[in-house]
Amino acid sequence: MSRDHAQSAETPFLELLARGASADAYEQPVLLARAEGGPADRIDALERAKHLALRVRSELEGRRRREAELSALFETAHDLAGLRDLDAVLRAIVQRARSLLGTDVAYLSLNDPERGDTYMRVTEGSVAARFQQLRLGMGEGLGGLVAQTARPYVTDDYFKDARFQHTGTIDAGVRDEGLVAILGVPLMLGHHVIGVLFAADRRARVFEREQIALLGSFAALASAAIDTANLLAETRSALAGLERANEIIRDRSGVIERASEVHDRLAELVLRGGGVHDVAAAVSQVLDGTVEFTDAAAAPEYALEASRADGHVVRHKDDWIAAVAAGDELFGALVLRGHPGLDPVDQLTLERAAMVTSLLLLARRSAAEAEQRVRGELLDDLLDARDRDPRLLDDRARRLHADLSAAHVVLVACLDATAADADQEAVARRRLWAAASHLAATRHGLAAARDGGTVLLLPLEDGDEATDLARRTARHLGRAVHEAVTVGASAPVRDLAARPDGVAAAHTEAGRCLDALRLLGRCGDGAAAEDFGFLGLLLAGDQNVPGFVERTIGQVVAYDERRGTELVRTLDAYFSCGMSPARTKEALHVHVNTVAQRLERVGRLLGDDWQSPERALEIQLALKLHRLSAPTRH
Repeated sequence: MSRDHAQSAETPFLELLARGASADAYEQPVLLARAEGGPADRIDALERAKHLALRVRSELEGRRRREAELSALFETAHDLAGLRDLDAVLRAIVQRARSLLGTDVAYLSLNDPERGDTYMRVTEGSVAARFQQLRLGMGEGLGGLVAQTARPYVTDDYFKDARFQHTGTIDAGVRDEGLVAILGVPLMLGHHVIGVLFAADRRARVFEREQIALLGSFAALASAAIDTANLLAETRSALAGLERANEIIRDRSGVIERASEVHDRLAELVLRGGGVHDVAAAVSQVLDGTVEFTDAAAAPEYALEASRADGHVVRHKDDWIAAVAAGDELFGALVLRGHPGLDPVDQLTLERAAMVTSLLLLARRSAAEAEQRVRGELLDDLLDARDRDPRLLDDRARRLHADLSAAHVVLVACLDATAADADQEAVARRRLWAAASHLAATRHGLAAARDGGTVLLLPLEDGDEATDLARRTARHLGRAVHEAVTVGASAPVRDLAARPDGVAAAHTEAGRCLDALRLLGRCGDGAAAEDFGFLGLLLAGDQNVPGFVERTIGQVVAYDERRGTELVRTLDAYFSCGMSPARTKEALHVHVNTVAQRLERVGRLLGDDWQSPERALEIQLALKLHRLSAPTRH
């Protein structure tokens, strides 16, 4: 390729660089040469020239951006040199930070030592009055996290970030402003955080490292402006305190490393799903002692309350007590046994372990409560037949380790004792709901609170009966809540995903069984609908005639419908003829062997005891109800 070719290839790109064209414009010379059918060596030369020009353009843009940043920092420093109005300087810092980072909003908050909270000092780009007037408690929100750690923090989605403490006041202000992505850097005076400088967008975005560093530079200038406005003596005192802190850190480097090891171990435990006793074991190794988690009732009361009140460990004889609490709720304590001497860093280690333990317990309980709600929602959908998509129902059930294709029994449980007032009754119902939810989770079933009681859907194991399951459930729930619990059960139901309306029918049947138990004075007991036979129709408030007929002679009716036989008619004639096969064959005008064969088939469908007095009475009643409910033939 000739030198002339190379120079001519560079010319159009130099012109583009000269006029500051966009990156897309650099494709035009190459595309034009190809369209004109130019030689390959010229096109190659243009490609190389294009890449070089784009690199130069990128470098120029980076330099221009850095020049703009340095210029803004220089102008801000110049403002500080001639400081007259602190608010004007802070406003200029916030405006320049917002402009250079290209965010929707920028704002600066300062701590108020007298009131013990934090307030908005300057905002730029804000449109919500409530956001501009926010006053926040120390340690709250993303700013609280920055202030506590004295490090920059960034969140891509504020409302989904659980690293910091959310409050209703802060969340409402952020929601009014419509903020999503927020970057906060600390304003430092010595080793004290006096405020936070923020840059925020109303959409999700990722802040680059250079942008974080730039905002940190503005924060440093803002701190300098505030420091200049304050007494010079306070600044010198802060610097002296920082020096002393550095000396202490150097002297105690070994202790700090041990504390860091504890922090890493506890973080690893939390991430891999460790339990309370795993935390105690890890801290035992670090503190070279025996650390145990105990219930609140087993810990020394005075020491436990003192630790809970001030949030620090308390010595009790040769032991150290750290309360494990969250808000007003006390879970127990971490107890370091037989270790009378404990330096401050080790005390802090035990306190952090107690905090991690409380978080683990809260997380475990939250997960259990969430699973209970999900189980209740699925059962509610089955009871109300809201979701008739079998695949969706099966998928939701599988996530809860439940199998809707197996045989299940619907049980309705209710407390028998009457509470003194509404509050006590609500507490008792919650205890029953909690016990039923735990039973459902352990039995791979479902549970939901409904109509003042609790409904369970439990799988029926091989060889088990609905009656046995109802009685065991009544005993189990009664022991759990320390009160008598009555349980009514339905007949077994199958293929719940394909027939969700069957759950609703079974629930109605179980409720009627519960009513029958209570009317008969069998409180604290359990029974299934099939235990009452036709008496269930008399005792229930809303008689379920089709259900009774289905349970009693449903198999015979279904057999006739499938095969076109006359077993129902033969049964009816058999009872009408005083259970005499000879008279029955005359009434039906068939051979006596035909009657015998039909009755044998009935026995195989209904069971060998179908002619016992009790079963015979129920079958006759079911036959009559079936005949009366059948459509009239014209």
